Amino acid sequence: MPLPAPRPTRTCLVTGASSGIGAELARELVRRGLGVTLVARRADRLHRLAAELASDGGARVEVLPADLSDAEERAALPAAVADLGLTVDVLVNNAGFSTSGPVHRADRARELELVRTDVEAVVDLCTLFVAGMTSRRQGAVLNVASTAAFLPLPRQASYGAAKAFVLSYTHALRAEVASTGVTVAALCPGPVDTEFAAVAGLDGDQLVGKLPRVLFVSPAAVARAGIDGLAEGRAAVIPGVLNRAGAVASALAPPSLVARILHATRHDGDR
Repeated sequence: MPLPAPRPTRTCLVTGASSGIGAELARELVRRGLGVTLVARRADRLHRLAAELASDGGARVEVLPADLSDAEERAALPAAVADLGLTVDVLVNNAGFSTSGPVHRADRARELELVRTDVEAVVDLCTLFVAGMTSRRQGAVLNVASTAAFLPLPRQASYGAAKAFVLSYTHALRAEVASTGVTVAALCPGPVDTEFAAVAGLDGDQLVGKLPRVLFVSPAAVARAGIDGLAEGRAAVIPGVLNRAGAVASALAPPSLVARILHATRHDGDR
């Protein structure tokens, strides 16, 4: 199913658009002639990206700073979009982050913020915007999950579980709206060179050293694959041949075995 055609009164709402994959998803949508509305906490970065996109091709770009872990700020988004004279034809749920470390040493507040951002915000924004798409009988939703959705992830337990939720939720939503003209897909990237590792409290160089370089895909390539997959009506998009093979293998292996192996390779004396 193709993406909705560009219209002056329609927009693509992209969350987590201030950096990394989110910024590249916005760039990719603009390259396809679509207008975008950028959402993230860091307003300064959103405005810089908006200026870049507008100067490159004269795209219609709006900025709506919001903390997506805050239910009230999420609830205000539909009215804010309407005040701009727009409706959301494409929803890209990209905002998210990871924590790092064993559960018994976790920061409770940070773990709950992760759940609110990575899980609750996806459900909330789909609930807020998909109804309008189904009534108009057109629209598209891209939920950004991860190859972590296919396996238990010791030392990032909340993140892996959150992305598994996003993947399952996306498949269910896709089935529900199959006859309404709305397309839904999950983007499941593997390792990507972004700020993700630093935000999670991971040593980026150490992370790269532990993972084969061939697994890494650039943010731009991930974004292009995601929007291509959405336009083609695919259910799930996993950029990179080896990442796709790894996801299949992980899904077929017993979760308890995968968890033990990953724990052994990632363990650093934190019992």
